[in-house]
Amino acid sequence: QVQLVESGGGPVQAGGSLRLSCAASGRSFRRYAMGWFRQAPGKERDFVAAIGPNGGSIDYADSVKGRFAISRGDNSVTLQMNSLKPEDTAVYYCAGDHTGLVHTTAPWYSFWGQGTQVTVSS
Repeated sequence: QVQLVESGGGPVQAGGSLRLSCAASGRSFRRYAMGWFRQAPGKERDFVAAIGPNGGSIDYADSVKGRFAISRGDNSVTLQMNSLKPEDTAVYYCAGDHTGLVHTTAPWYSFWGQGTQVTVSS
């Protein structure tokens, strides 16, 4: 079991930056691939970024490539978000994939945090 708690969301103006963190507890964390997803009101939960257990495999949604960067430490995962746009506004979720493989769809992920709101104003 892995418990995930996100932090770092909030309001920001377009063009600004935010750094989201996901604190993980549980002995299995290091074997998990970790991902970030986001969900805007009335929309489905969309893939943002994912990173493999050793950090060697990383994938990004096309919409965030070049602007967002995912990284991980011993007990955390971070999403650095730069050049934010109003369309990045959503609740951002951290998730864990016990297969250890980098997947881009939500059903692969077994463990989820409670989410953190990011609001980008124009």
